[in-house]
Amino acid sequence: MDAVVGPGALGRSMTQTWSNTILRFEEVTKSFQGQVVLKDLSLDMGQGEFLTLLGPSGCGKTTSLNLVAGLLQPDRGVLYLRGHPANTLAPRRRGLGLVFQSWALFPHLNVFDNVAYGLKVRSVPKAEIVKRVGEMLDLVRLPGSERKFPSQLSGGMQQRVALARALVTRPDLLLLDEPLSNLDAALRKEMQVELRRIHSELKVSTLLVTHSQEEALVMSDRIAVMRRGRIECLDSPDGVYNRPPNSFVCTFIGEANVFECRVESTSGTEAVVRRNALQFVVPAPPGVSAGQSLLVAVRPENVVLHRHPAPQGAEVTDATVVDVIFKGTHVAYCVEAGPDRLQVVAPPPLEGTPYAPGEKVGLHLPSSRVIPLARDDA
Repeated sequence: MDAVVGPGALGRSMTQTWSNTILRFEEVTKSFQGQVVLKDLSLDMGQGEFLTLLGPSGCGKTTSLNLVAGLLQPDRGVLYLRGHPANTLAPRRRGLGLVFQSWALFPHLNVFDNVAYGLKVRSVPKAEIVKRVGEMLDLVRLPGSERKFPSQLSGGMQQRVALARALVTRPDLLLLDEPLSNLDAALRKEMQVELRRIHSELKVSTLLVTHSQEEALVMSDRIAVMRRGRIECLDSPDGVYNRPPNSFVCTFIGEANVFECRVESTSGTEAVVRRNALQFVVPAPPGVSAGQSLLVAVRPENVVLHRHPAPQGAEVTDATVVDVIFKGTHVAYCVEAGPDRLQVVAPPPLEGTPYAPGEKVGLHLPSSRVIPLARDDA
């Protein structure tokens, strides 16, 4: 889809025709008490897409969702729903489903009546209500729970009821406002998979607001990383993680070793860069030349460690293990190469023991996994 991003934003474009666009922000600006929260935000969302607005507190993601819901109106710019201007359209006429952070179930109503509430307001026939509520409870894997009250349900079950209530009216667009933040870690992971499954089955256009990088990576078709009211990066989960445009996006989505390097030489699409004892090859950004400085990053899981002697032909740098943390599924190392320290993540060895503090190792940075970054001037 054609992703139009605000001034200064960086991202890869993906093509889609206007007829397939369900939601569009067109240079939308919103301020509160003179403080600009959104600045000329432009963004297209495709029909059936799962799009996530991700960013730190105060970046404008929740304000964006409230604009879509009709709870706020833009100061400038136009919000389109299904191709029609919607700045002043009443919330009840927007064809939306909304799941809140607090779930907002009616405590005095049982599961059936909570889910059926929106249908009753719309005067849907009783037989149709029974049919659709049953379908939704099957979809969220809560059959037989119709007569239970919210107080009798676990957090994960309450979340499913809230989702069923939002979906039972068959909305054109589902809005999720940090819906998993009140769940414990295990339930959060389970519901990430469930939300993705439900989206795949219903193909309902879904806009998620979250500060959790894991939720965004697991569930999204595309992620819009926001900062200070603008979109810094708009891409697929793989693109955001492996091809971030700047150091903010790189370090917000996962961990990274970020270095200021000097370009030693260039050849075609590659550049040889050096940082003290570290020397490695990176993809060369357009216009880079020898003698310039270049910001690069490498993810901890992409740093390769070798026990001495290193494999023949491997381009390695001598390093020393400083710290070791065993985490079960992986081992986190801190290694020192000259004056620089790097974070390294590796699976536990199949044989023997992990590297030990003080052990000498060879450090290798695969050129295909080194990320050149644009200057982050914000």
